[in-house]
Amino acid sequence: MVHGLWFIVNGSWLMINLIDMAYEKKYNKSNWGKKEPPKSYKEKRGKLSPLMMEEDKHQASIHELSYDFACRITRLYQYLTDPVQGSGFKVNDDNEDYHEREYIMSKQVYRSGTSVGANVRESKHAQSDADFLSKMSIAYKEADESNYWLNLLHDNGYLNDDQHESLSHDCTRIIKILTSIVKTMRQKLGKDNHEPLIVNH
Repeated sequence: MVHGLWFIVNGSWLMINLIDMAYEKKYNKSNWGKKEPPKSYKEKRGKLSPLMMEEDKHQASIHELSYDFACRITRLYQYLTDPVQGSGFKVNDDNEDYHEREYIMSKQVYRSGTSVGANVRESKHAQSDADFLSKMSIAYKEADESNYWLNLLHDNGYLNDDQHESLSHDCTRIIKILTSIVKTMRQKLGKDNHEPLIVNH
């Protein structure tokens, strides 16, 4: 009986000490202000490289590809508007390099680029084939518009050749998949694939 009582007391003592240790770690003033974001976030933020490897993308679904693209577009927006990184360097009339940020086109590509994945995600909960077709058609439209803004950013010196090629390659891959999905659904619903693509928001 005493041994049992000793075990209970010892267990309670150990638990109290664990709680004290957790409290000390959380509220110790030396730790205040030192909390850092997860390493993965620090590594990904500001970089325009894809989250998935190229070989993984060949097996990825449209849901995974559109989400990966949305993440890249989000970091592209941060890159273009960041006061430290800026969008790169351009040369003015005096041949002096200066840091240039971009706010107009970056907002446009951010809106359309993230909308692709959002509409693909919504299609998972489509209430009918027609609703599914509508969501995928909107995603197609947004992806095509994203490619336009990427081209515009590149041709005006805000993206270098490598950055543009990588982002546009991902966007074009998504457009091809969405084109195939939309055509298949149109055939299923008896719609003419030669008709103009009309999207209802």
